[in-house]
Amino acid sequence: MQLQNKRWMWYLLPAQITAQGLSTVIPLYVIFLGGDIGEVAIISALQNGAIAIGSLAWGRIIDRFHSKRPILVLSFFFVLLCSLGMYFTSSVYILYGLAIVLGFFMVARSPVTQLLVMESVQKNLWSWLFARTSIISTLGMLVSMIIGTVGSFYFDLRPYFLICAVSSGIAMVLSTSVRGDGIQLERSSIAHSLHGLRYSISHHHFVFPKILEAYDFRHIIILFKGKISNEIGIFYLASFFFYFGSNMYFTAWTPFLKNQNFSNADVFLNYTIQMITMLLVFFIAPKIISRFGEERSTILAHIPRILAVMIPAISLLSMVGTLGFPVTITSSCLMVIAFSIFSTSSSVIFFKSIPQGFEGKYLGVNSAVTGVGIFAGSLVTGELTKIVGYAAMFLSASAILVVSLVLYQAYFRYKLSHNSLDVTG
Repeated sequence: MQLQNKRWMWYLLPAQITAQGLSTVIPLYVIFLGGDIGEVAIISALQNGAIAIGSLAWGRIIDRFHSKRPILVLSFFFVLLCSLGMYFTSSVYILYGLAIVLGFFMVARSPVTQLLVMESVQKNLWSWLFARTSIISTLGMLVSMIIGTVGSFYFDLRPYFLICAVSSGIAMVLSTSVRGDGIQLERSSIAHSLHGLRYSISHHHFVFPKILEAYDFRHIIILFKGKISNEIGIFYLASFFFYFGSNMYFTAWTPFLKNQNFSNADVFLNYTIQMITMLLVFFIAPKIISRFGEERSTILAHIPRILAVMIPAISLLSMVGTLGFPVTITSSCLMVIAFSIFSTSSSVIFFKSIPQGFEGKYLGVNSAVTGVGIFAGSLVTGELTKIVGYAAMFLSASAILVVSLVLYQAYFRYKLSHNSLDVTG
């Protein structure tokens, strides 16, 4: 067995151009076709649900057949077809179906990428290669937003789907450099690697090394009975509320900007600046965590995210007319500053909390809880905004993030007291 050649990683650039491009242009296109926050929320929920199901399905396929290159080629081919389908359709209902197919096949590359990193270099270099792939992915996101910003001055939204189709085709060609005779690792290896786990959490990838049973969720279920069997249940619940509140914001953000009379170019520019901020914070986050520690950093990371969600809510309640670009970009950038720190610190804490021999089970439950939180955030946003408006919706999202903050503090306190009892006992 030989190590994989690292040339494969360049498929991440066009792949991420497509992924980020579609995630931005689909809500804009729904609004262009006459939809509103309700339709955007539905399409987001459908796609997120398909991503969760796809993560489970493709992971099991990978473990059984160890076929990375065919899965990558198939994934990029269907993403290409979905991009072309969206270019030719003018129906929101057809977009619903295409979004489900897109989510299911797009996520196929995620577990493959994680395993390819671990199969391409020695274990002591995993951190370096995961960091490098993260940078390439973020650059792809940035390029897609720059294309959208500039392109919006020359053409409408529809041709952007062709750009996504072309970039997915390029990714499909580049993915053929993946060899089939390299080291073969099981997907459960990701749960044994802090670097793999950190990459998974920071990129919103779900990892299900095993089929979960109701018993696997006992640490959460028992909390509703007023008992604590293991503090990890509090961690799961805190993560649920974190992603629930956060995704309410992200689902509403593009419709909100359009509601504030932002042009398509303004929306793309907002995300462009957000991507630049995320890339810069990527290099700073480890230093912040090193200085304050993982637990404190996780708590502190909530503050900019809560502020980010409250900014548009307070501005809407206190101002007449539309919000200015500086206000919205401040909110947008605070969101990614918070997540860059949170994803790194929380993944380290979670990794340390997993008992040896139960890595797959704990990682699967965490992925399930994260997925439900993201799905619920998308689903609730549309109807809630229609009933109470954007200001109240953002305030509700910030309140949910406060609940997450309180639960993380409870988790750290319980863990500290529990450890103290173990030592004294």
